[in-house]
Amino acid sequence: MMLVIRISGQVDLNRDIEEALHRLRIRKKYSAVLIKPTPENLSLLQKLRNNVAFGTIDKETLEELIKKRAVPLDKKTKINAKAIVDGLDKKSLAELGVKPFFRLHPPRKGIESKKHFGVGKGVLGDNREKINDLVRRML
Repeated sequence: MMLVIRISGQVDLNRDIEEALHRLRIRKKYSAVLIKPTPENLSLLQKLRNNVAFGTIDKETLEELIKKRAVPLDKKTKINAKAIVDGLDKKSLAELGVKPFFRLHPPRKGIESKKHFGVGKGVLGDNREKINDLVRRML
């Protein structure tokens, strides 16, 4: 599974990018969604790479994210993070009784911004395995 976190705000966005973020359900800054790494989703992420951070999330970080930040659709039920992580291969988050997005805090120790003149990458774009460190700082 891939985790996509919106880093940029809502001001001065291109209409196409705003629509794509809205359809992914990451409408506010520091909200995140889980997507499957299909070719369509990967091409969409390349279009959004200047506004989001994305990468492959491991099971331990995913379980911690669900445990701390998942909101149940039915307020009366409790969340079993282990069962949800195991069921994500076959079902979506909404089918498992959890809202399909996560609201996160701003990262502790700040965000590494892009360096001047193209030196260094910063947090935007494809972070591969470093997305796990970013998510842990945002929980």
